[in-house]
Amino acid sequence: MERFDLNKLVRENVRVLRPYSSARDEFVSKGETMIFLDANENPFDNGVNRYPDPHQRSLKAVLAEQKGVNGSQVLFGNGSDEVLDLLFRAFCEPNRDNIISLPPTYGMYKVLAGTNAIENREVLLNEDFQPDIEAIFARIDSNTKLLFLCSPNNPTGNLIDDKKIEKLLGSFNGLVIIDEAYIDFSGSESWIEKLHDYPNLVVTQTLSKAYGMAAIRLGICYASEEIITILKKIKPPYNVNELTQKEALKGIMDRLGVQEQVDAIIAQRKKLSEALVDIPFISKVYHSDANFVLVKVDAADERYQQVLNEGVVIRNRSTQPLCTNTLRFTIGTELENDRLLEVLKALK
Repeated sequence: MERFDLNKLVRENVRVLRPYSSARDEFVSKGETMIFLDANENPFDNGVNRYPDPHQRSLKAVLAEQKGVNGSQVLFGNGSDEVLDLLFRAFCEPNRDNIISLPPTYGMYKVLAGTNAIENREVLLNEDFQPDIEAIFARIDSNTKLLFLCSPNNPTGNLIDDKKIEKLLGSFNGLVIIDEAYIDFSGSESWIEKLHDYPNLVVTQTLSKAYGMAAIRLGICYASEEIITILKKIKPPYNVNELTQKEALKGIMDRLGVQEQVDAIIAQRKKLSEALVDIPFISKVYHSDANFVLVKVDAADERYQQVLNEGVVIRNRSTQPLCTNTLRFTIGTELENDRLLEVLKALK
């Protein structure tokens, strides 16, 4: 097997690119008493008149320690979608390269491929919503740069089998991106633990789900220092604003509070899943390792509209492959879940 070589993956124009140097990159700080006349900012202090730290040093230091990685292995983006987009722009040559995605899965992989003029080779998951390894390798060629795995997967809710992931990591010479947006609800270890074992591994996470900070839009990428260095070349200098950095720092410091909420959501997931089995028009409740539950119903379009008419917003996932007549329920509070069940039980 050919050895993984990152230099063969990166786009030539990115490889030779000299990254933008912001005003705050060009000096060594000597403390809080410095006078800043370098970045053409408004000098009157209102709390947000200065540009944010372009390297998110305080936030990165805390999160890196919590995750057991070096700060040089962490990159933040304006939501996980920006992180994913950076991967396309750094490693995929438009109108030449391709990526592999595994539907049914998160729809932004396909959108970002289209936006960046990259072929998206879709290989359906099997009936257990697991990767078909042979089918995947049958679609890979010398221009295949990225392989996306969502685990736990959205919209199906299941973890991808570890041995299948290991097979892909060990045999594919492109980057394997494991999207762990829902990992905190799974009870499973993050693949961050394996970064030192696989140079082609990239793990993305978010503060939007378990941490309850969807509004601040903070996505996170964990990878080797070499991969992060390449991504930083093309990342906008102030893409994570000061308000986001401050709120994120408060959020990740409250580890006990986050875990209490995660535990509550998992308990409600179990309760809701058990209750959904007794709804006559629901024929299957899929196992979930995420903060949502996918179910198969008799007529998804009709049931979706009926539930919506009662003031409860859910998601119809029937347009996804292998998901005909399915609805997805996010786990809410106990009162919200009880209301959902009340509505479902009353439907004719």
